[in-house]
Amino acid sequence: MRYCFLLAALLAWTASGAERIFNFGEYPFDKTPSNFVNAVTGRGEPGEWKVMLDEAPSQMPARSTNSPAMTQHAVLAQLERFAVDQHFPVLAYNDDKFGDFTFSTRFKIVGGALAQMGGVVFRYQDPTNYYVLVASVLDKHFWFFKIVNGVRSERLIGPAIEISKNEWHDISVKCDGNHIDCLFDGKQIIPMITDDSFSSGKVGFWTKSDSVVYFTDAKVNFSPRETLAQSLVSDTVQEYSRVVGMKIFAASPGDTNVIVVAAKDPQDLRRPGGKVENDVARNGRSYFSRDKKAGTVTVTVPLRDRNGDAVAAVAFVMKAFPGETEETALAKSQTMIKKIGPRVTSLEDLLR
Repeated sequence: MRYCFLLAALLAWTASGAERIFNFGEYPFDKTPSNFVNAVTGRGEPGEWKVMLDEAPSQMPARSTNSPAMTQHAVLAQLERFAVDQHFPVLAYNDDKFGDFTFSTRFKIVGGALAQMGGVVFRYQDPTNYYVLVASVLDKHFWFFKIVNGVRSERLIGPAIEISKNEWHDISVKCDGNHIDCLFDGKQIIPMITDDSFSSGKVGFWTKSDSVVYFTDAKVNFSPRETLAQSLVSDTVQEYSRVVGMKIFAASPGDTNVIVVAAKDPQDLRRPGGKVENDVARNGRSYFSRDKKAGTVTVTVPLRDRNGDAVAAVAFVMKAFPGETEETALAKSQTMIKKIGPRVTSLEDLLR
């Protein structure tokens, strides 16, 4: 399932937001991470991105500031050497988009004859539209630029700076609305940039030409977005006092089984659906159950798109009133579905 990326991209929720950590050690070695898009801007084929082991500074405190501890790390490496100027391999994380965030990684440029460049892409839309933050050993520069409709911005923003080869460096970008802050080795050496080209998008990694570059310790700190599905849950629970629990189950395109994509209780998110929820989402049937001890009834009904096709299952848990029957509970659920249904045009829209 697509949502199994949690095995490799660990998600931690904090009081102020969320953090997604890309642990490349959770992916098969000598393979391209499965939940990333391998693309190329310009000429040639996509790059050769693989997970491998390399020596990198430990994240634990070193015994000596002059000799940081080195340990074996799982790294993401771009190994393809296509020595053509207009060739830009990109590997973008495919499971989420980010609006306001901080994206950071460590990188090491280890090879290249025509170019020795590595960096990150962010607010990535497709191979022809995104922002780039990149360091170049040969050009001795740290640059920000953008690609819009396949055309690179004329101005490269950033200072001349020595970028050492075969050494690990930190690169970080923070986006807050249309404000962009770019850091190299912890220092903001590019003044804050203001640009309105892209408001959100994917994050990923970028190289040029025949550059061989390693990446590790990548993570995103971000402000969680409320999907349409979660908005439907929040609005319904607020409007209908009898609803004490609500979950929306859906499967992303290509997946077999549904999971919880929105819920009144955040702890239910991403839990797999059962036989009932899968049947409702696939076949459009409705189900009723009663919990006498809890004094509730549960109605699970299909949520349909603008074409009338079932794209999700909605489970309403409601307080039961004296004399509650299956018919009255189903009628109440249909009232709520009719109200939220017009807001759903497609499965993609529901999960956005």
